[in-house]
Amino acid sequence: MTHEPFTYWMEPDGSYLGYLNSFPDHWTQGTDLDNLKVHLLDLYKELSKGDLPGIRKVEDLLVL
Repeated sequence: MTHEPFTYWMEPDGSYLGYLNSFPDHWTQGTDLDNLKVHLLDLYKELSKGDLPGIRKVEDLLVL
């Protein structure tokens, strides 16, 4: 099991928007926080396969 940080917020209409911090260009939405997490997990599975061209990803660089 691994952890994948994500950012989310609630819109004025009560829906939730969010994205995986490692894939900030790809947002998803949910009717509530639990539903958003389901969509984020689906997004993670699809984007982490590595077979989609043009997917930008954010990582940390260790600088010594």
